[in-house]
Amino acid sequence: MKSNKVVVMGSFVVDLMMRADRLPVQGETVKGNSFMTGAGGKGSNQGVAAAKSGANVVMITKIGADGFGEIAKESFRSCGMNTRYVFTDADYPTGAALIMVDENTSQNKIVVTIGASGKITHDDIEYARGEIESAAVFLTQLESNLDAVVNAINIAHNAGVAVILNPAPADRFPQQLYSKIDIFTPNETEAEFFCGIKIETEEDARAAAAFFLDKGVKNCIITMGKQGAFLMNKDISRLFPPFNVKVVDTTGAGDAFNGGLAAAYAEGKGLEDSVIFASAVASLSVTKLGTAKAMPAREEIDALITAMETKY
Repeated sequence: MKSNKVVVMGSFVVDLMMRADRLPVQGETVKGNSFMTGAGGKGSNQGVAAAKSGANVVMITKIGADGFGEIAKESFRSCGMNTRYVFTDADYPTGAALIMVDENTSQNKIVVTIGASGKITHDDIEYARGEIESAAVFLTQLESNLDAVVNAINIAHNAGVAVILNPAPADRFPQQLYSKIDIFTPNETEAEFFCGIKIETEEDARAAAAFFLDKGVKNCIITMGKQGAFLMNKDISRLFPPFNVKVVDTTGAGDAFNGGLAAAYAEGKGLEDSVIFASAVASLSVTKLGTAKAMPAREEIDALITAMETKY
């Protein structure tokens, strides 16, 4: 196992972001105030967050043979990420996401087409097997094709690599996968999708986390927006409050949390300290516009934690 090494498998899409005074309702057109493009996708965002948090990141994804794919390569290279396993598919385009942001509330609506990211093959995963088996942490989501996710998790689990699954977007997966997950990180909406418990309070989160632990998950972290992050395992049951920051754009906050969590855990931080670190990464990410561009540098993260350490 290589210390500090995080292998991230997942989607890459180009974000097409529009900001307006409010979000449209069904059938309505609203004038926007600004437009920007950038690297995105849950896998990519989490990889960038982990890399900027200090991890040695290997990215596994698939892009199209198009201009959007070049954006992916440049984004990964600029963060110092290993791009050997950024595969290209000539038959499918690079994914894209349309993101609408309400400038008054910072809330968003997103439609994503994952394109080539949904075509990661068994051969692709086998080619990257050595990287997965030698990682400290393997991090993935449900935004790429499920067979690739299951295959890669099995490889990581069998090699004794810590597996973090961020089950987003929420979708069904084989029940036997739960016992191979070291850290399960749904947000409150995703947790409700899987367990049927509406999560509004800490007690709700505790009940939902217990459901996942009963399924075989070793550690469950439910992110709860403004309320913070709830961690539960057989020894710990704790709600971590968020850091107090000025929110500009919440897009990508969950990805920031997961990338920061993977980086902290890979470098040997304990689980509670890893959650605090991840919370700092997520909190800083919402103070800036965009997703990958908004992921904070390690110096910013350490400074925020030092400034706020008495809170914990």
